[in-house]
Amino acid sequence: MARPGSRERALIIDDIGAFLDQQQKKEMLRFITCGSVDDGKSTLIGRLLYDSQQIFEDQMASLEADSKKVGTQGGKIDFALLVDGLSAEREQGITIDVAYRFFTTDKRKFIVADTPGHEQYTRNMVTGASTADLAVLLVDARKGILQQTRRHSYLASLVGIRRFVLAVNKMDLVNYDQAVFDKIVADYAEFAEKLDVEEWTAIPVSGLEGDNIVAASERAPWYDGPSLIAHLESVPVASVENQQKPMRMPVQWVNRPDQSFRGFSGQIAAGCVRAGDPVRVIPSGKTTTVERIVTMGGDLDEAVAGQSVTLTFADEVDCSRGDVIAASDDPPQAADQFEATIVWMADEALLPGRAYLLKLGTQTVSVTIQPPKYQVDVNTLDRLAAKTLDLNAIGVSEITTDRDLVFEPYVDEAGGSANRTLGGFILIDKMTNATVGAGMINFALRRAQNIHPQALDIDRETRALQMGQRPAVLWFTGLSGAGKSTVANLVEKKLVARGRHTFLLDGDNVRHGLNKDLGFEDADRIENIRRIGEVARLMTDAGLIVLTAFISPFRAERQMVRDMCDEGTFIEIFVDTPIEVAEQRDVKGLYAKARAGKIKNFTGIDSPYEPPLEPDVQIDTTQLSAEEAADAVVDALLRRLEN
Repeated sequence: MARPGSRERALIIDDIGAFLDQQQKKEMLRFITCGSVDDGKSTLIGRLLYDSQQIFEDQMASLEADSKKVGTQGGKIDFALLVDGLSAEREQGITIDVAYRFFTTDKRKFIVADTPGHEQYTRNMVTGASTADLAVLLVDARKGILQQTRRHSYLASLVGIRRFVLAVNKMDLVNYDQAVFDKIVADYAEFAEKLDVEEWTAIPVSGLEGDNIVAASERAPWYDGPSLIAHLESVPVASVENQQKPMRMPVQWVNRPDQSFRGFSGQIAAGCVRAGDPVRVIPSGKTTTVERIVTMGGDLDEAVAGQSVTLTFADEVDCSRGDVIAASDDPPQAADQFEATIVWMADEALLPGRAYLLKLGTQTVSVTIQPPKYQVDVNTLDRLAAKTLDLNAIGVSEITTDRDLVFEPYVDEAGGSANRTLGGFILIDKMTNATVGAGMINFALRRAQNIHPQALDIDRETRALQMGQRPAVLWFTGLSGAGKSTVANLVEKKLVARGRHTFLLDGDNVRHGLNKDLGFEDADRIENIRRIGEVARLMTDAGLIVLTAFISPFRAERQMVRDMCDEGTFIEIFVDTPIEVAEQRDVKGLYAKARAGKIKNFTGIDSPYEPPLEPDVQIDTTQLSAEEAADAVVDALLRRLEN
C-alpha cells in the first residue's frame, strides 16, 4: 500500500484536528447509576458502553471469555463485568466502590459513576453523586420500589441532583408488562413529591437485552418516550447553568514567578469574567478591576465557569489562597456559624464539640459541631432525635468555624443547581487526616452576623507588661491518680514565691461550678475541655500564668486548646504514671468503683486515655517525687519565658 503524500497527510491532520476540536466543544454530562443491590446498574452501564461502540476488540474478546467463565447470564454477555473491576465485586456480584466510565456520542460526552447499592456503602454512593448532574435510578421490575430506592433518591436529592431517570430495569423478566411499569411509576411519583426534584422521567428498559437503551424497543410498543441515551443527550447540563450565575473564583494559588508579575490562579466556579470587570475579594471586601485573564495558551478576553485561569488586578489588593474573587455587585457572604446537613462517613461516631478540619473549596478552617438537631431517617424522611451521628447517618447540626468562611448555601432559595464549590464541604479528623464526613451549608446563623469582636484599648500585651511577666498555660494531663493536682499545686506555690501572678484550674473544682452540667461521656468530656480552654485563654489575656490539672484524655482536644492559645504559650505537661501505680494510690477509691461497675466511662478502665506523643514536659512520677517534679516544671517554664 502506497504511503500518503504530503497533501493527503495534511488532509488527514486537518481531519484529526477538526475531530478533536469537535470533541472538545461537546458538552459534558456527569451522571450516576444508583438503586438497590442487583437492580442491574453495572449491566446497564456495560450495555451503554457496548451500544455506543466504546469497547475495543480485545476488551470484547476478554468480556466474552469472562462471561462464559462466570456463567451468570445463561450464555449471554455479562455486561456488568465491564464495570465491576474489584475481585470482591465479581465474587459477590455486587458493586462496592464507585466505578467511573467515560463514553461519548455524536451529541455529548459523558462520565458515568456506577455507585454501590448496598446500605453499607452509602458513603461511596454519596461520593459518586457529589459531582453528578443527573441520577439514573434503577428499579428491578420484579421487586418495585424498595427502601434502598427511596434512600438513594433522597441522598441524590440531598447532594443537589435535581434531575432523575427512573429506569425500570429487567422488563424482559416481566414480559414487558405495561401494568407492572405503570404501578412502579405511580408508587415512585408518590414518594418523589416529598423530595426536592426538579424533573424525573420514567423509562422501561432491559440492560441485558438492550431495550430502550439506545433505540426504541419493539417489545414495549406501548412506550412512546425517549430511549435512555436520547434523554441523556437532551437534558440541561449544570456546567452551562453555572455560567449564568454571578462570577465566583476561589483562589487556589498566588502566582508570583518574579517581581514583575502577580496573579491569582484558580478555577472559575460560577459565572464569567472579562478583562475590565469590577471584582470584590471576599472576605476582606476590597474592590478592584480585572486587568488580564492569563492562561498557558495566552490571554483571554473572557473566561467562564469550569475554566482554570490566572487573574491579574489593576490595583495592589491583598488576596491569598482561600479568598474568593467575585462579582463586585453580587458577592458571596462570609460567616463563622452555620446550619449544615452532615453525612457521616467514619466508623467512629461524630463527637460533638470536638474540633475537626473543614475544607470548603480552597479554604481550610477548624470547626466544632454541635449535637445534631435531628437525624434523618432516609427511608421514611422522618426526623429523629440524636446525640451523635454514626456511620452513614445523616443529620442537621449547627457548626462553628474558628474564622469567617466564604460561602453560599448549597441549594439556593430558588432550588436551582447545587453550589458545590462554596456550599459543600468535607470534614477531616485532625489527628489521622482521614475524611470523616461531608456536608452542605444550609444557611448562616443570624447570630453570627450580629456578633462582632469589640476593640479594647487595654490589650493583652499591656496587661502582661503591668504584671511583669509573659502569660502561659501549663496544661497538666494524665490518668486519675497520676498526681496532676499535687504537682500543679506545688508549681503554683513556687511561682508565687518568685513573684509570678498565677491561677490554678483544677478538674474537680471546675466540675462543681462552671461545668457541673456535664457528665463523663466522650461528648461531655470534650465540651468540658473546650470550656476550660476558653477560660484559660481569657486568663492569659489578663496576663496570668494559668495552671490546669485535668485528665483531658483525648489528643484532639488538647491540640484544640493549644490552637486557641498564642504560639509558644501552651505547655503540655504529661504526668506519666502507669495505671497500676495510679490504681494503687486510688486515694478517692474511684478505680475500685470503676472496676466494680459503679462508675461508668472511667478513664483507663472503660474509657480510653490517649497519652501525648510529644509533650513539652514529661514527668515520670515513679522516678521523681512531687517536689522534684514541680521543680522540673518550673525550670521548663522559666526557660520558655526567658526565650
